[in-house]
Amino acid sequence: MTKKVTQISEFLLQFDALKSVNRKTYINGGERVENSAEHSWHLAMACWAFAEQSQEDFDLLKLLKLALVHDLGEIGAGDTFLYSANRNDAHIEERKYIEKLASHPGNPIGDLPELWEEQESGETKEARLLKVIDRLLPFLHNVTSEGRAWRDHGIRKSQVLKMHGFIEQENSEIYDWFISKVEYAVDQGWLKNS
Repeated sequence: MTKKVTQISEFLLQFDALKSVNRKTYINGGERVENSAEHSWHLAMACWAFAEQSQEDFDLLKLLKLALVHDLGEIGAGDTFLYSANRNDAHIEERKYIEKLASHPGNPIGDLPELWEEQESGETKEARLLKVIDRLLPFLHNVTSEGRAWRDHGIRKSQVLKMHGFIEQENSEIYDWFISKVEYAVDQGWLKNS
């Protein structure tokens, strides 16, 4: 039993590195940037909250697992900014790290790669909700920090609309809220109106 506990402990310590992966999103109205571990926790809580208020019947355990594994690949690949030119290739390095984690001798989570692939593909209703909320949270942080990350990186309204457009088909209520906040951000000068 001692060997097993040691191996699981060593596996769990791998996740600690997620706390050192900084994102571009500012928290608490601009206090500092968020790290990926904080984002993963916030994502899990937000998914839970939205699933509870939804009329749709979500598998909550699966949804929470998807949220928790969502950014684990960033331990090996780093965070990729939503508006980055190399965003389409980020999954390659992330997948390699997930495979490395899955092969760790202390890994008791047999379906880790499958869960990561499910959230990556976004085909199940749980994975689709996760993708909506994953876009919503940094957007919310931008609104509460007066667009600090947008202003830091010269982000334009057209970029935000493009990267969040899929939300319209997934959840019209969230999308309507989102559009009103985009217009507000443009009016405030936080987003370039182009």
